Amino acid sequence: MTEIYGNIHSIESCGTVDGPGIRFVVFTQGCPLRCQYCHNPDSWDFKENQKMSVEEILEQYEGVKEFCGGGLTVTGGEPMAQMEFVTALFKAFHEKGIHTALDTSGIFFNRENTEKVDELLKYTDLVLLDIKHIDDEEHKKLTKHSNKNILDFARYLSEINKPVWIRHVVVPGITFKEEYLKRLGQFLAELHNIKALDVLPYHDMAVPKYENLGINYPLKGVPPLTHDEAKEARNIIIESIKEERNKH
Repeated sequence: MTEIYGNIHSIESCGTVDGPGIRFVVFTQGCPLRCQYCHNPDSWDFKENQKMSVEEILEQYEGVKEFCGGGLTVTGGEPMAQMEFVTALFKAFHEKGIHTALDTSGIFFNRENTEKVDELLKYTDLVLLDIKHIDDEEHKKLTKHSNKNILDFARYLSEINKPVWIRHVVVPGITFKEEYLKRLGQFLAELHNIKALDVLPYHDMAVPKYENLGINYPLKGVPPLTHDEAKEARNIIIESIKEERNKH
């Protein structure tokens, strides 16, 4: 069988924010989105970074598995850009009984052709789905792409009952608006597979990285979201979910 190689940005052992438990986290290289608050702009480029095989990654995991009891998370970049590699990786981990989580924007989902994504999801225990903005036009401003495929992927995951954690970054002046938070809640009320909702406060810790790369930071001057504001945003989403479900 031909060995499949992935284009890898980096690997982190003992990740605590990428799914349940302490996890082994693989960051893939390459992403089509240009999220204004992205903290990994060095992972955008699809040019080859570090070529790694499934075996090499499994070997690295074996060396730290005592500390990474939560399992494997593949994030990015955008892991679904390397669908065949991530499928092979998840299959290898799954065969060893290791929990797998896919952290994705869902941008590559296409309902007209789900064969490859279905194969990947067969070996995926949990999807961490990033919904960047509920409004399509605002999503385009924020990421340079439509959210239609992303929201459709969310619906599809609900249809097949694949466990999902929804992640949503709340940015002052962009997503920290009652109208958008309520609309997000109304959308999430349609889904029946949500296991957790991560409301992530925007921070500006990536600014030095942009400066080092010579890239203009689009949100310069936007203040980080406070803990209380993040709590408020989460409450608005949760209340909106409840209200919507009570209507039906």
